[in-house]
Formats: sequence, C-alpha cells, structure tokens
Amino acid sequence: MQITYRDLSNWKYQLLGNWYADTEVKGFRIDNIMFTLFESGRLKVRRGYAWDGPSGPTIDTKTFMRASVVHDVLYQCLREGLLPPSYRKLADQELIRYAKLDGMNPVRRFYAYWSLRAFAGGAAKLKTKPMRVHTAP
Repeated sequence: MQITYRDLSNWKYQLLGNWYADTEVKGFRIDNIMFTLFESGRLKVRRGYAWDGPSGPTIDTKTFMRASVVHDVLYQCLREGLLPPSYRKLADQELIRYAKLDGMNPVRRFYAYWSLRAFAGGAAKLKTKPMRVHTAP
C-alpha cells in the first residue's frame, strides 16, 4: 500500500499537546486538521502542529514561542484564503499581545512589530502554488 506525505523540513518545532489561545480574531469558524478557530476568537491548536518559531533576524526565546504559534496559525489562515487579507494587521497585533503577556521586553516587541509590518507581507499572501505531495513507492 502506498503512503502519501509532505516534506516538513521548514519547521523547527512541533506541539506535543493540544494548546488553546484566546485571540481577537472573532466571527470566523475555521476547521483545519491541525487547528480550529472558533467564532469567539478561541483558537485550538492540535498536538502535532509544526511551525518555524519566530521568523526574521531574531532569537527563539520563551517570551516569543506562544506568540509565534498564534501568529503562524493566523498567517496560515491568510495564505489559505480562510481569513481576509485585512486581518494581517490583527494577526501581527496578536503576536505582540502574546509576547507582552509572556514578558518580552518592550523594545524587542516594538522591533518585532515594526519588522512584521515592514517585511512579513509576503508570508501572508494568498498561496496560489499547490502543496507538493509525494507518494511512495
């Protein structure tokens, strides 16, 4: 019997248990195999979700990890057309909100937000290229 898989070489981290976050992204119900965004803004990220951690010229610290999960899920929703492009700014604000909750230095938060707004637009653009799926044998 054949297997179907995809390359995850771009990811650095994987959740080892389900995790919930409250976001300000409300009014949408998005069901994905790895996460659910409820209309209330509650986000459930499932065990096994893989993400690349904080992006850009930065250091992966504990004050950035939860923020990076929320942000990566929301940007994935933007790329897949599940959230309108106008929600990119709110996704960036969610990253900063979680970084603040987790004790990130205000100067670093400012730099992170400025960098997102200036350089991360391409990461949120609607994905038009299909995912590469492999089969074996």
